[in-house]
Amino acid sequence: MRPALRWLAALLALLCGAAGAAEEFTFDASEFEKKPLEFSGYFEFRPESFRLNQDGAFYKLNFYNLAQRDNLNRASVAFKPAGKLRLGGDATLNFRGTLDYQRDSLGSVQHRRVDEAFVSWKPDPGFTADAGKIALRWGKGYAWSPVAFAERTKDPNDPELAREGFALLSADFIRNFDGALQTVAFTPVLLPVSGSVNSDFGAASHLNAAAKLYLLYRDTDIDFMYLSNGSRTRRFGFDFSRNLGTSLEVHGEWARTANAQHQVADPAGNVRSERLDGVSYLLGMRYLSERETTTIVEYYRNGSGYDTAQLRDYFELVDNGLARYRAGGGDALLQRAAGLAQAGYGQPNPGRRYLYLRTSQNEPFDTLYLNVAVTAIANLDDRSFSIAPELLYTRVKNLELRLRLFFLQGGSGSDFGEKQNDRRLEFRMRYFL
Repeated sequence: MRPALRWLAALLALLCGAAGAAEEFTFDASEFEKKPLEFSGYFEFRPESFRLNQDGAFYKLNFYNLAQRDNLNRASVAFKPAGKLRLGGDATLNFRGTLDYQRDSLGSVQHRRVDEAFVSWKPDPGFTADAGKIALRWGKGYAWSPVAFAERTKDPNDPELAREGFALLSADFIRNFDGALQTVAFTPVLLPVSGSVNSDFGAASHLNAAAKLYLLYRDTDIDFMYLSNGSRTRRFGFDFSRNLGTSLEVHGEWARTANAQHQVADPAGNVRSERLDGVSYLLGMRYLSERETTTIVEYYRNGSGYDTAQLRDYFELVDNGLARYRAGGGDALLQRAAGLAQAGYGQPNPGRRYLYLRTSQNEPFDTLYLNVAVTAIANLDDRSFSIAPELLYTRVKNLELRLRLFFLQGGSGSDFGEKQNDRRLEFRMRYFL
């Protein structure tokens, strides 16, 4: 990875050195006027270099029939537009999309996707109706959100990344009061699933109903969520968030999933399907020090995750499948393992208990426009972990430069020790419109 590191360091220095002095602040009242069309978004260039973990189960699963290699280089370019069109009256059309092209040592892939496209109607401050493809944002967790029943899963390595939504209908009814209970908001949601609409949400031919009840009670944010039985099994939960002074915020989530299907494999490839009522929860805090150091800590218990023995059995299944393939017995076991990876074993965090820690420092040593951070994610059951230091530089207007290096560590049969790569170097350059 050293050549890639030197190249990225040189590019970062060149871009930073080319920046001019900070622009003076100006005020233009016209910038605050509502325009008929608002357009935004960003262009992104992101080269990456992976050091592959040839002893890891997921390397073996993905490269068993390919030329063996110890590194993989990848580059991607993306355009992510977003905008809002005011339709007159009280309606707006909102949209957000993704156009990207990715190429690595094995080939290339491109995506053209509408992430959000919906009409919003707000005739008064207490009522809003939305229809279209919408990315809901339920839950108070930063890295994980067990109560996000009608959303795609967050990436804990990049939790602030905007995600693709689902086609749905929703509304918001809001009322404000004097007293301990300050605000009440109710959000009903209808999410249909068919062969062509929201097909990756779950079983087809269902009209799924979900709802969220929000309360602001004594300066504490509280939500109650529900998803009906349909494409997914019934689930319900709640979250909360409260500021304890000006520097400390605490938050949590709790969710129960009824009768969820859980597939478990043994080392011979036998798969049993279990039905369980899984309970997941999260507790976290965010602290801002006087020196502008932000610390986020979260503990996550994944009720539908696999325990240490179940993960070890799966990794042993991959080893057995690879041994059979090399002995001329075909790849049926490896194909079965690949299917199980899609069903759950291949998730970013498939285990039961995790700890998330992120510390970031704004303008360290009085270095303007620079932010440094370190993020760690640990599997508390097998003590494997990932740690990622990063630099973020924003001296040039509308230009954001980020450099991250991931270190994955764990023993044989552990969560992070069996990942496809054990090192990853990433440089990201974004230009905002």
